[in-house]
Amino acid sequence: MDDQILDTYKHAITRRHLLSAGSTGIGSLALGSMLAPKAFAADLAQRGTDFAPKAKRIIFLFMNGAPSQQDMFDYKPKLDELHGKELFKKYDPKSKSWSKEGFIEKTQRLTGMTSGQSSFPIARSNFKFAQHGQSQAWISELLPHTARVADDLCFVKSMHTEAINHDPGVTFFQTGNQQPGRPSMGSWMSYGLGSENSNLPNFCVLISNGTGRPGSQPVYSKLWSSGFLPGVHQGVQLRGGKTPVLYLNSQPGETVESRKRMIGRIGALNQMQLEAFGDPEITTRIAQYEMSFRMQMSVPEATDISKEPRSILDLYGPECQTPGKFAANCLLARRLAERGVRFVQLYHRGWDQHNGLIGALPKQCQDTDQACAALVSDLKQRGMLDDTLVVWGGEFGRTTYSQGGAGQAANGRDHHPRCFTYWMAGGGIRPGFSYGESDELGYNVAKDPVHVHDFQATVMHLMGIDHERLTFKHQGRRFRLTDVHGKVVKPILA
Repeated sequence: MDDQILDTYKHAITRRHLLSAGSTGIGSLALGSMLAPKAFAADLAQRGTDFAPKAKRIIFLFMNGAPSQQDMFDYKPKLDELHGKELFKKYDPKSKSWSKEGFIEKTQRLTGMTSGQSSFPIARSNFKFAQHGQSQAWISELLPHTARVADDLCFVKSMHTEAINHDPGVTFFQTGNQQPGRPSMGSWMSYGLGSENSNLPNFCVLISNGTGRPGSQPVYSKLWSSGFLPGVHQGVQLRGGKTPVLYLNSQPGETVESRKRMIGRIGALNQMQLEAFGDPEITTRIAQYEMSFRMQMSVPEATDISKEPRSILDLYGPECQTPGKFAANCLLARRLAERGVRFVQLYHRGWDQHNGLIGALPKQCQDTDQACAALVSDLKQRGMLDDTLVVWGGEFGRTTYSQGGAGQAANGRDHHPRCFTYWMAGGGIRPGFSYGESDELGYNVAKDPVHVHDFQATVMHLMGIDHERLTFKHQGRRFRLTDVHGKVVKPILA
């Protein structure tokens, strides 16, 4: 490098300018899991797994907005019998007694959207259910493709959470806390396990919008933030379209060699600043630029599906060829997983059916059903399902009663944190199994409750991590994904 140039920049560039210069485009996107391979190896050697892992990687299919469990997986024939009847008992303060009408004492927390309703009619499902596979799993007619892989799935029908609104609910599942600022689950996995591919991010994020309720709750980058963990562990969002990562491709007239020289010169400047200030984030910055250069070759290859056989494209459905669609993201998730990406997080928006559920929910299911089943089948036929954990679910469930009161039955359901359904597949999970039960109305957990922290503890266990041992000291105390809670749900383990 030209000594004169170095000398000029040595005096002209401040630390603030240096650290802010590459804060957009590929520079910032490359922050996730971009520590140099040697540094990652040293980090992994220091921690490693606590026991033999069942899963090497995770694909988390997050249904943002909260799917209605009683219309998809949690079949409740009692709702047909009681349709239109009042769910809640009413309390008489004079007699200090509850009414004989109704089935549940109204002592539970409701959202501001329905707490003022004078009527809470029980709402049956408008969709038919049938049993599928040797496991005889109850699955709605809205999910014919999922029904075909029922024996590969493990349903957890007793999930519960304290979060009652979307943002804290999603944040809780991703970070173990309802308040923002904590590291995401993918960041914890990156921190605890390191990388399997030095040319790709260790934690990738893909986002799609559903047709059931377009423009529903947004998702924010805080959900894949590394929080107080080193910045190298934050997630990298891959966008839909021709350019999955901004500024990834070389500009006209720019050669690979010229870009390599530029990266080398920036690295030299960063190294000077590191020696002067000792800021560990400068090390992150150095790794960031190095990884961005390597990603120029690896990302285009990973996102190019032109060589996928017709059978695979047909398996995922026609939308897998449209970047940014859920089906396309599922296919990309498989491609990233087989290339060593540790944690792939998919968000599919549009599940918030407070009204118009009868028309909107089938659209959401049509968006996702074939692709979810295809992902499981694709991984299985490649021999990858055994060590790849696939997770499906949202931030909470939907109410047994209809939102809007009488006359609106079954066409809208409010938020319901007390009981909802997740499914998991592969990666050490017991297939063709159902765990936990809701009551006959699908309102409360009746058997084997599974809390958010229990779910997180179980996922970490499958990856070979003891959730109580993977900690990070911050602001005077040691933090972990599960905070001070959580237990492994052993009955669902294979």
